[in-house]
Amino acid sequence: MTRIALPVLAILVLAGCGRGITSTPGDAPNLRKWVEDVRARPAPPLDPLPVMQQFETFEYAAQDMRDPFSDAWNNADSSGPRPDPNRRKETLEQYPLDSLDMVGTIGSGGGLVALVMAPDKVTYRVRPGVYLGQSDGRVTSVHEDRIELVELVPDGAGGWLERPAAIALEDQ
Repeated sequence: MTRIALPVLAILVLAGCGRGITSTPGDAPNLRKWVEDVRARPAPPLDPLPVMQQFETFEYAAQDMRDPFSDAWNNADSSGPRPDPNRRKETLEQYPLDSLDMVGTIGSGGGLVALVMAPDKVTYRVRPGVYLGQSDGRVTSVHEDRIELVELVPDGAGGWLERPAAIALEDQ
């Protein structure tokens, strides 16, 4: 019985829905009238344009001041220290100064040579006159417990300043 009742019920449900699917525009006069009424209405008024705010004019009067984008002022003091652009970079100049470790010395007196370990775990010999660190640091002296050097750092006004620095022997 349920085998027959289910298909019959499905056919009846589909037949009831079919009238709406196959309806023609002539079958819905109320819908057509409503669409015509909506199209016949006047368009709503547009909002008024916003009033443009008046701004106070400003006259830029800095023609007599130095141009901050000009390179002319950088060459004003060329007598101070400067890095040598033609100098060939040394191996230890590729590492920041704080990543280099002094691990010992060899020799004595004026022939004292410092041993510096780089981050690549290679030990290098350093004597006065050698450059190390990324700020053009030139070694001025080697002592039993430290390496003293002078770095060249930009002063912010186009020149360079000499800044003393040191690497101390590691306590092990």
